[in-house]
Amino acid sequence: MSILTPILYALGFGLLGYLSGSLTPSIWVIRLLKGVDVRAGGSGHATTTNTIRQAGFGAGAVVFILDVAKGFLPTWLALRYAPLAWIIPLTAALAVVGHCWPLFAGFRGGMGMATAAGGLLAAQPVGFLIGVALLLVLLLTVRHGARASVAAGILIAPLMWLFGLRGAVLWVGLCDGLIIAFRFLIDWNRKYRELWLDRQKG
Repeated sequence: MSILTPILYALGFGLLGYLSGSLTPSIWVIRLLKGVDVRAGGSGHATTTNTIRQAGFGAGAVVFILDVAKGFLPTWLALRYAPLAWIIPLTAALAVVGHCWPLFAGFRGGMGMATAAGGLLAAQPVGFLIGVALLLVLLLTVRHGARASVAAGILIAPLMWLFGLRGAVLWVGLCDGLIIAFRFLIDWNRKYRELWLDRQKG
């Protein structure tokens, strides 16, 4: 293998991850249904939950599936075709970066949670389930969506390690988790009325 080969693979898969993450289904769906930018209301983020606030659970379900898919697909492809293991978490992480700071939407996107879930699901379904369980426990305990998400991002990789998960899924959890934790700091002081779904105005 040439010394340039892993670099080219990393650039290719990294670009695939970022461009996939930069697709913005919440913006498309709300613009189609309501004729407005999803970021103009609610939380101000291009997320599943903000889609639900503005267009209901059906629209939110569509956005959630698409957001998960844009993390799942590039990570799945990297797992099968990348020649070196470190390219897998790189690809998954850049998909989350693309979701949070999308090229196609002025670098104002979502929070990355669903896209990170897609990367975990591709790497190891058990890791995905551990992440979901951790987030639910923290939401019910902390009762603040952003703070629970920051904690989940920090704790997901150590928890997977304790459950015996190693290899690509552990690194995907670590990389995606740190991005999630950083991203949710923006909402650290936001006031919530009912856990993470319904925010107070003002």
